[in-house]
Amino acid sequence: MSFNWKEFDLYNPTPEHSMLRETVNAFTQAEVEPQAHEHDRSEKFNLALFKKVGELGLLGITVPEQFGGAGMDPTAAVIVHEELSASDPGFALAYLAHSMLCVNNIAVNGSDEQRLRVLPKLCSGEWVGSMSMSEPAIGTDVLGMQTRAVKKGNEWVLNGRKMWITNGTIDENNTPCDLTLVYAKTGEKHGRAMISTFLVEKDHKGFEVGQKIKDKLGMRGSNTAELVFQDCHVPESALIGHEGDSMLHMMRNLEIERLTLAAMSLGIARRSIEIMNRYATEREAFGKSLNHFGQMQRYIADSYAEYKSARAYVYETARRMDLNKEGNRLDSDGVKLVATTMAKNVADRAIQVLGGYGYVGEYVVERLWRDAKLLEIGGGTLEAHQKNITRDLSKNPESLYK
Repeated sequence: MSFNWKEFDLYNPTPEHSMLRETVNAFTQAEVEPQAHEHDRSEKFNLALFKKVGELGLLGITVPEQFGGAGMDPTAAVIVHEELSASDPGFALAYLAHSMLCVNNIAVNGSDEQRLRVLPKLCSGEWVGSMSMSEPAIGTDVLGMQTRAVKKGNEWVLNGRKMWITNGTIDENNTPCDLTLVYAKTGEKHGRAMISTFLVEKDHKGFEVGQKIKDKLGMRGSNTAELVFQDCHVPESALIGHEGDSMLHMMRNLEIERLTLAAMSLGIARRSIEIMNRYATEREAFGKSLNHFGQMQRYIADSYAEYKSARAYVYETARRMDLNKEGNRLDSDGVKLVATTMAKNVADRAIQVLGGYGYVGEYVVERLWRDAKLLEIGGGTLEAHQKNITRDLSKNPESLYK
């Protein structure tokens, strides 16, 4: 039986993907949407809802089944992030920090012993995870980080601070997350900093929350924290891989991180278009519906076309991505560069179409607009993507034809 390529659905390539989308969409409508506004306003992470996501089997969406995950692919991860973000991007960001930055990272880079020990707890929702890379004085310049780890006997001792850590704390009492992946300098080799990755758990001595970051522009449904490591003792077994492996770990995981951040942009844009289209159809001015007027038509039509274009790019990049190796940075940077700005612009147009109603929380688009901005900053800035894409294209101009 020959394959009919015209029947291929890029967005739901298998029945399993279709079922996943239906499941997450129904869960989002029933459970996520009712709490989104409240948790944005109170700047609180909905831990109980997060654990329900674990019950659905979504917290380890890309983790092999033998370690407690769903064993699915990058397209599945994109589906979950798109659907959740159409309702609550802040909650979706907490999901991303856990399932992509922490859980997928361990699944790809950890040893079997490490994976068997921690992944079932992370995949079930018993544990909340995070990744600790950025520092108060260091962001994009990863090699400039100041956090250090020194080997003492059969332990590592970490000292330093990490900043802007999503899921760093799980509540208002500065309770640390259950596990965080910490990147730290462990020396130098050939004049270059060696950065290594450590599993730091809540009960490790010397690990605490410095502060929960409040008064954020957006993504308020996720907790952001400063984490402090002061003579933090972790066992020798906490090291992932070997000393100096962190750059490899980062490269393997950055692609799925940036892809799913781009997928969040799709959810924001889709919801914004839904809202402005409905409003422009129902609202009248000068005896005619708003969508009769050319400027409104431009806002809606440009938004739809840009969303559909970005969506195709995101899902095609997901289709081609291999979770276990790097090599697709050109397009994982490309989709984030395109989709994040697209989402911010679409949400902005939605506010313009709704006028005064777009400026208040009841109509959602002001929250989507605030949330969208972070996606141009977190997980790599637009400027970092521009640099990477230009560099990669100069080295491999043939990529343009692939």
